[in-house]
Amino acid sequence: MTLTVVGIGADGWEGLTARGRDAVLAADVVLGGARHLELLPEDVAAERREWPSPLREGLPALLSELGDREVVALASGDPFVSGIGSTLVDLLGPEGVHDVIPAVSSIALARAAMRWSAEHTTWVSLVGRHAHRLLRHLEPGARLLILVADGTTATHVAAILTEEGFGESEITALSDLGGPTESRRSSSARTWHGKTPPLTVLAVECRGAGHWWSRIPGLPDDAFEHDGQITKRDIRASTLSRLAPRPGELLWDVGAGAGSVAIEWMRAHPRNRAIAVERDPVRVSRLRRNAARLGVPELEVVEGAAPDVLGGLERPEAIFVGGGASREGVLDACWDALVPAGRLVVHGVTIETETLLMRWHDRHEGGELTRLHVEHVEPIGSFRGWTPSRAVTQWAVTK
Repeated sequence: MTLTVVGIGADGWEGLTARGRDAVLAADVVLGGARHLELLPEDVAAERREWPSPLREGLPALLSELGDREVVALASGDPFVSGIGSTLVDLLGPEGVHDVIPAVSSIALARAAMRWSAEHTTWVSLVGRHAHRLLRHLEPGARLLILVADGTTATHVAAILTEEGFGESEITALSDLGGPTESRRSSSARTWHGKTPPLTVLAVECRGAGHWWSRIPGLPDDAFEHDGQITKRDIRASTLSRLAPRPGELLWDVGAGAGSVAIEWMRAHPRNRAIAVERDPVRVSRLRRNAARLGVPELEVVEGAAPDVLGGLERPEAIFVGGGASREGVLDACWDALVPAGRLVVHGVTIETETLLMRWHDRHEGGELTRLHVEHVEPIGSFRGWTPSRAVTQWAVTK
């Protein structure tokens, strides 16, 4: 199979470049969504095949049927902006895609329509994703371009903005960009009503003194719903600095409690992933709510006790053990799973766990052992004084 990916916009066949048209006309098979295939003229002789559903699960079988034929895959606009191009490269590798002929992306068309610069605009895809992903991007003055899942997405976005105190934000629905039925309508989030056409980009200019949180690690403890089982703010900032999140990496948060470390790890970069391991079902429900509330609803949660549930998980680049380090086999399982050059951070507040960390420090010839003391000013009668929190022993090491 020789596979070429061709981007096509709402302007259809007329908007394709000569190179894009030649690729389609030379193809034996054209793959695409029903909407894209309908944009092709009748004189395109290729067999037309719709994408399978579910897409990713059905693609291998579909592609294997095509043998050594010339195949064109139609994509919306730029195939690598939340598009089929990325899926095909993930599946086949870069060498499996012969050529890519992009069109202008809907994001670029929306920026042009709004006169917004790329440098000052953030785009968010809600296609097949939880709408609460939007929450991590909310802040006064933010300009957001949102790819919608369907005609109801704007209503969900407006409700989230209003609920979070950004009801005065302006939402502009830019529909069928570049096509003959292109349209736009604007409203405040608070007064938004009705559906949009399915091919819509929402342009949101955030206004209002709403709730927003920094993406720098160390959120206030009250940003999280918790029962006291939480890595406190100052300790958490130290923890995340040693875990050193890098884009696209995976973290295990073992004994996750409220999920604060995993959540802040994911907030550090949109491509970061985390698995939170927690055995208490009440805390599991709570940390899922925290993840959604703080804009990372994709956080994977594994309910169960370590090390029993760790065996089948994807190997991580970083692991945080905030609770249960002294449980038999936990540190061994974590160390074995950690990829080379991965980072491990373990906390202990008991003598038993501290002794264990001393042994591991000696066994692995180092790492960094730190005892963290934090004190806060609190009232003492009519005066004020320093109240210490429980000291935390922290061991941080690179494998």
